[in-house]
Amino acid sequence: MNRHEKYKDSGIEWIGEIPNNWNIKKIKHRCYVKARVGWKGLKSDEFLSVGYSYLVTGSDFKDDKVIWKDCYHIDQERYEEDPYIQLQEEDLLITKDGTIGKLAIVRGLDKPACLNSGIFVVRSTKDDFSTEFLFWVLKSNTFTQFNNYTSYGSTIQHLYQNVFVEFSFPFPTPEEQTAIANYIDRKTAEIDELIADKKRLLELYEEEKTAIINQAVTKGINPDVPMKDSGIEWLGEIPEHWEVLPIKYTANVQTGRTPKIAGSDIDFFENGEINWYTPGDFDRNEILTDSKRKLKSEAFEKNQVELFPKQSIYLVSIGATLGKVSLSESEASANQQINIISFDKEKILPYWGYYFIVGNKEMVLNEADYTTLPILNQTKLKNILIAFPQIKEQRDIVAHINNELDKLKLKAEKAKKLIDLLTEYRSALISEVVTGKIKVTE
Repeated sequence: MNRHEKYKDSGIEWIGEIPNNWNIKKIKHRCYVKARVGWKGLKSDEFLSVGYSYLVTGSDFKDDKVIWKDCYHIDQERYEEDPYIQLQEEDLLITKDGTIGKLAIVRGLDKPACLNSGIFVVRSTKDDFSTEFLFWVLKSNTFTQFNNYTSYGSTIQHLYQNVFVEFSFPFPTPEEQTAIANYIDRKTAEIDELIADKKRLLELYEEEKTAIINQAVTKGINPDVPMKDSGIEWLGEIPEHWEVLPIKYTANVQTGRTPKIAGSDIDFFENGEINWYTPGDFDRNEILTDSKRKLKSEAFEKNQVELFPKQSIYLVSIGATLGKVSLSESEASANQQINIISFDKEKILPYWGYYFIVGNKEMVLNEADYTTLPILNQTKLKNILIAFPQIKEQRDIVAHINNELDKLKLKAEKAKKLIDLLTEYRSALISEVVTGKIKVTE
């Protein structure tokens, strides 16, 4: 990487040295910053599906752009009451509440637009200053460290205007600003494409994982075994010697509960030690190990909830995450959104049942009732058919699945590590370039 010939101290700890011919400027030296003031706050009935002007909020930002089709609208009177937040092409927008620092450059305006609360519009007031350059400065660790420094000790996620305008940043010539912005645009696009490739690879690994499990629990691992028609459309052919039974003949199926605290002198969750799972504890069909909330033993002693056996299967049976499935190695409990399947281990190994459901998730979803809220009740779950061989063969097939999934896991971990390294490199590159540690020669 090229470096400038001479450097000088910037006088700012987190910036360090800058090229000798660069200066340090503040936002207030080169921009004006405006936002919708509180007394002009909009009421809910003023948010229109169609109207005179776009109304931009932080939730309309995607990939550093404003997605105009997602924006609400307001009428002309509301738009015209504050000219300072009427948007122009190449304006820079930054969120100041909640998730601080989300950025977007205004492009592709096809009609008037203005801001809702929670966003600053930053507009250059000098000819020697590039919005695109400032965009990358605000994307860099330079701004992150400034924000961390100025909000030290505060738990309120808010970027104050009087603080933001004092943000200091390295200031090169207009020609260098343009060259830097173009360089970072190109290099980050290359890095982003590499990251996207690795993420697509992770998706393929997930698809391969499901295919491995489905093949093993429906066809077995012996390609020469005679097959028979299972009599079930979604299952197709299975090995000739396998059985097919409804889950209710192979397992105990129960639904979790939430302990009643109202009117009780006991808070069953205070200092709890026993896992109590909710759908929020499930992560990509992996094994359950720890719940966000835990129960006291009194909850079970007072029959407020059930304690389910080790190696029970937990299936989310209602709502948007219907079909998520996990297994708990330890005794645990769950809320009413989850059905718990405890297999008779003399008929079906818990991991066989777990993998069968994971590999046939679509079958589970097809049994649900879809009205106002998707739900798979106990009765329907009990009647879902499960195919299985004798215990010894189940054990061999489960071992085969575990072995294949371990190989996939190693591949996925390698891809995730590369994503992390590329992400770190991207962040470092931006910071090094906008502070002049790397010289852009184009």
